[in-house]
Amino acid sequence: MHHAITLEALRALDAIDRKGSFSAAAQSLYKVPSALTYTIKKLEEDLGTALFDRSKQRAVLTPAGKLVLDHGREILYATTKMADALTQLETGWENELRIARDTVVPECIVYDLLKEFTQLPQNVDVSLSVEALGGGWDALHSKRADIVIGASGELPKGRFNTHKIAEISFIFAVANNHPLCTKEIVDLEDLARYPSIVVADTSQLLPERDSGLFTSKQVIRVNTMSAKINAQRKGIGIGFIPSHLAEPYVKSGELVVKQCVIPRPNQSLFIAWNKEHEGKAFDWFVQKLCHAHWAL
Repeated sequence: MHHAITLEALRALDAIDRKGSFSAAAQSLYKVPSALTYTIKKLEEDLGTALFDRSKQRAVLTPAGKLVLDHGREILYATTKMADALTQLETGWENELRIARDTVVPECIVYDLLKEFTQLPQNVDVSLSVEALGGGWDALHSKRADIVIGASGELPKGRFNTHKIAEISFIFAVANNHPLCTKEIVDLEDLARYPSIVVADTSQLLPERDSGLFTSKQVIRVNTMSAKINAQRKGIGIGFIPSHLAEPYVKSGELVVKQCVIPRPNQSLFIAWNKEHEGKAFDWFVQKLCHAHWAL
């Protein structure tokens, strides 16, 4: 059966519950009490059940009334949020923004900017995700991200704007109790005797990239650079680590830097975004990210 439950009826039900009486609720809604009484009576007829216990002096909801009110408030909230979102959209502010961060980029700067963004009067939902290697470009290409922080490798031409934020270097590091700790120079035979820890590419559509791979006893793939560092700190395997992320563990002595016969070139990192994307929240983040101090 189709029930004609209107927003007006749900607002009336909410007001009566909050104010405690039909007359007080009518006054808050700028209506006469008889109009409110008719609205509730019509709602009860449509639902086929009493919403208020009229045997009491105060307006008391029946169990059915409480059920309708609970769901009704969810509907009223969603309606208000939709209206606010529409108004916001008409002023140029999006309802949602998706930002992807490469796993070699620390999250602290992103969180600082996000905190600043939440102080703005506009309510824009922000989704944060983490990518690795070619996953940043893949996220833009597949439109699962609007902005990527830390994209690297060969830059696609035509579709995206980019802004270089850093050039990172890498060190070859092993745990302080790893057998290679005693080696002055790690050669190819040394590499082949132990597992290597690598971060898996998160690309879903574009071809996956390999970075920092070498011939090893076995390859152990993890999903973040933090996981890779932790695995190497525990002596599970070996590999190259970005210098800015390895530094605290090198200073503490948990990781030991070794010279390796295989060189690992520096890597440029970029902020990247689709040229065709528009929106004030998007513009705000692009400007802030491009001018942030990326001490990597």
